[in-house]
Amino acid sequence: MRIEPYEDSQLDPIKSLSLRAWSPVFDSIQKAMDIEVYHSFYPDGWRVSQLNAVESVCTTADMKVWVAIDSDSTVGFVAVKLHSESSMGEIYMIAVDPDYQRLGIGAALVEFALNQMKAAGMSVAMAETGGDPGHAPARCTYEKLGFGLLPIARYFKKL
Repeated sequence: MRIEPYEDSQLDPIKSLSLRAWSPVFDSIQKAMDIEVYHSFYPDGWRVSQLNAVESVCTTADMKVWVAIDSDSTVGFVAVKLHSESSMGEIYMIAVDPDYQRLGIGAALVEFALNQMKAAGMSVAMAETGGDPGHAPARCTYEKLGFGLLPIARYFKKL
């Protein structure tokens, strides 16, 4: 497995693996959240929203995106946003193809991103993820790599 800079030709494979990777996550979110609020966030379904989010991340100039390649297949990606005013690098988006999960690819992508942040002069790294069961693997990866949790309560109510 190798990690290399994103190229436009990798957008469709990234979109495809993202939908497969995030399907259990969004199933978990839907169960954890008020269904009316959930539908307000994703009126056209989460897949449409996420495809748009992935495309935006991959094509926005201020995002740094790298892909994990195994046997010439795109198996994961990480997107980083640098906040130079606060010297903070943010792991903005990450996904690993379900067929390649639990092999250390997510951790390798995070470690790579951390090294890129440090090289860019950042002094703090931040990653945000959900507290629901579907996000448990992400939380485990971040904790294994030394991230500390800042407990935040975020409440939603349908109006």
